[in-house]
Amino acid sequence: MGYRRIRDTLAGDYDIHVNDKCVYRLCRELGIRSTLKHRRYGCTRASSKPDYMAENRLNRKFVAGRPNEKWLTDVTEFKYGSGGAVHKLYLSAILDLYDRRVVAYVLGDSNNNALVFETFDKAVATNADAHPLFHSDRGYQYTSKDFHKRLEAAGMEQSMSRVGKCIDNGPMEGFWGILKREMYYGKKYSSREALVKAIEAYMDYYTNRRIQRKLCVMTPMAYHKKYYEAA
Repeated sequence: MGYRRIRDTLAGDYDIHVNDKCVYRLCRELGIRSTLKHRRYGCTRASSKPDYMAENRLNRKFVAGRPNEKWLTDVTEFKYGSGGAVHKLYLSAILDLYDRRVVAYVLGDSNNNALVFETFDKAVATNADAHPLFHSDRGYQYTSKDFHKRLEAAGMEQSMSRVGKCIDNGPMEGFWGILKREMYYGKKYSSREALVKAIEAYMDYYTNRRIQRKLCVMTPMAYHKKYYEAA
């Protein structure tokens, strides 16, 4: 947890207002440091023979004027186990660029079409009137005919990152970094159940309690609701 976030949490949750330098000094005195960022190696496998390819219509325009205008998606990998037994768990999620809320997420033991399709279907089911620009990398799940048909049926336009350009999906990559720094790196999960509970708890925390400066020192859900209250 960075000193700026500590300062924002004090202001947002406890109405305690102090400047950045004061919090930074106290953090140094108490030995409080942010978790170091780990290099991410993507687990989404690019398709060698894609059925459908889309242009990078998002074009790094990471600002949205309203909820459900632009959605990003990706899959990331976690490991758990004890002794010599190491297992993998995959998290597929969809992020709204307006309020940075997680629109939908699904955990699974395989990084496959079913994981991605279920995530998309879940997002559509809870946002029936949403027709966002839908951006992803060029993983085989997103370039399949079946996935493109789902997008067309939901009235969404597809966008894809260029080959080897992770920055084209920058906010999604950034979200993975935040999640893993705050609940995964530096910790060991011996069981699938423990890891699933930790991820689910963090998702609730991120959406409903973790304030962000870019959201006017509000949580993603509070910022989301504010839009409709002002409409």
